[in-house]
Parts: sequence; structure tokens; C-alpha cells
Amino acid sequence: MKPTIAITAGDTNGIGYEVIIKALLEAHMFELLKPVIYGNAVVAKQHIQTFGEEWRNIQWNAIDDPRQAKDGRLNLITCYPDNTPVTLGSPSEAANKAAKAALDRACKDLKEGRVQALVTAPLNKEALNGGHTEYLETQFGGHSLMMLCSGNLRVALVCNHVSIADIPAQITEERILGKLALLNNSLKRDFGMEKPRIAVLALNPHAGDNGLLGKEEKEIIAPAILKANEQGIWAFGPYASDGFFGSGHFCQFDAILAMYHDQGLIPFKTLDMSGVNYTAGLSIVRTSPDHGTGYDIAGKDCADYSSMRNALYMAIDVLKARAEYDELRANPLPFIEREDREGRPRREFIDFKTTVSRQPSAVSHQNAEN
Repeated sequence: MKPTIAITAGDTNGIGYEVIIKALLEAHMFELLKPVIYGNAVVAKQHIQTFGEEWRNIQWNAIDDPRQAKDGRLNLITCYPDNTPVTLGSPSEAANKAAKAALDRACKDLKEGRVQALVTAPLNKEALNGGHTEYLETQFGGHSLMMLCSGNLRVALVCNHVSIADIPAQITEERILGKLALLNNSLKRDFGMEKPRIAVLALNPHAGDNGLLGKEEKEIIAPAILKANEQGIWAFGPYASDGFFGSGHFCQFDAILAMYHDQGLIPFKTLDMSGVNYTAGLSIVRTSPDHGTGYDIAGKDCADYSSMRNALYMAIDVLKARAEYDELRANPLPFIEREDREGRPRREFIDFKTTVSRQPSAVSHQNAEN
């Protein structure tokens, strides 16, 4: 069964509508999902007028509830007024309010189970007083992890949208260990990895040079990695960021935990600008393109929509991976703790099918008595 995916239109003055529409109308997309766009049809048509002729006759299926969404159609829920001003390429308070209204409505439907996943187009961070990641954490509870993904390259962050001056205070053993646990669990449940290998980057140049350039590596990051190992997490490092990426060492790991935003995202986006921003650790599935509002190219019909397309694909893939992971672990085999011949503890799983087959039947008892 196709999942119903909520897609928020993002900033009304950016490239959100362009990348959403062009990604959804790519061949075979409707075979994979049932899209519900949260925005406004009048605003969307203003954007469409800036596209080439082949896009001009797009028809919307206006709905009030995602359960009314039709297969093979561009379903749209109106979340803000038709007279919302559109000033392409310029941030505005009206655009911020519209973007937040769409996100609020999508989150409400997600909480009520009316959609299965959320894909967000970029918005101005002023709309949320921060980013999507922090907002969604407050909406759905728990702790989240910002992770950029492209093929086999996955970069997660200890600090998300934090001023450089405030980063050192946030690099704590507890925080790193928590992020490693979130990352490890996500790699298993959301990406289907049995024993993922995680590289941890250093904070200081040359990984601190044995304390000469900073003590965080010896006193905070390395102890956190050791504790993670004790918990069964395959974490390695800390590695100096420049040599780690420059030498291609990153190819030997399933994921990388960077200490702060630019440390991880500059090399990631240098390698691939069509990646996906994934919010790991939440009860819900949320993806987003790995770029911003694109004010400089809004309305010029030249935005690259591959990142939005990949965000849609990834939302579907994670939903499937989670379902398989949860199904496999829904009814685990019971076990008995025993000791082997050398006195070491071991688990002996109980196979009820084999156990029952070994029991003598009522007929065999009767025959024996006769």
C-alpha cells in the first residue's frame, strides 16, 4: 500500500513550490506515494507562472483532509490565505507565517495518523526561531539527531544550529554519547544495518595534537567513544576532520558524527548537493532537501529538484525499513539463561514448534496403555 506523505511548501518566496512540483511530476513518482501538499493553490499558481510552458496546466485536487487524497493527483490542503503576498527572492514576515502554518497543520495530521511521513521544503529559520529539527523535537518529544544522507555517506551532528562561540560548552561526554546512541539506533532501524561502524570527528585541528591544540579530544570525546564501545556501539576516533575527508577515509564507515554544523556539512555538500536532511531519533519519519530557500534563484525556473526527489524517496525507504525492523522484533523467541560447560552464561532459545513436536500425543499414550 502506498504511503500518504505530507509535504510542506516552505517559504512562499523561495524555491519550495518549484522543487516539490517538479519532483512529484517526475515519471513513476505517483506509483510510489500519495502526496499531500500543505500550502495554498493560489500561491502555487503564482510560482507555476514562472515555470516553462510545459508546466503551466497543472491541476490541483483541493482537499480538507489527507484521507480525501486521490491517487495520481497533486493533492493540496490550504493552510494560509489566498492573498498571502508573494515577493519571490525576498524574506518576509508573511512568508514566515505561511510556512509555519503549513508545518503546524502537517504535524497535526501526522500526530493523528492521517499521513505516514513528513517531507519539508526549506523555510527561513526566523519562521520557527530556529530550524525544522529543533521544532520537530518539541512537537514530537524525545531527542533528535540531524543527519545528512547521500548514498553511503551519512553525516550526523552533535551541535546543530549553534553559534561557533557556543560550541565548546556543548561538547560534553554525555551529549556525544547520547548522539552516538541515537545514530546507532537509527542506522539499525531506519537503514537496516546490523552492526554499523561510526567515525567520530575531533573538535580541534589535528585532533588536539595530544593536548597542544585543545584537550577536548583526550578529556571528553575519546572517553565518550570508549563508553559507547562498552555499550556495544562500534564507534571509532576521534579523527581530524581535514585528513579524514581528504584521504577518503570516510568511505570505510557507515556514518560520521561531526562535532558541529560546518565541520560536517561543508565536506558533505562539497561531495554532493543532492543529499537529504534526515531527522533521526523521532517517532515520526521526516526528511528534507539539503539546501535552503534559494532566494537568489526563486522564480527563475532553474532550481535543482533532485534533493527534494531524493527526500521523497528516502521517506518511503525509511518507512519500509522501520516496518520490517519492527515486524522482525515484534515476537522474539523466548530464551533461557544457562551456563555452558565452562560456567559461562549463554542463551538457549526455545523453539515451541520443536518442543511441541517432541511431546507424545494423546493417541500415542492411549496406544501405549493398550
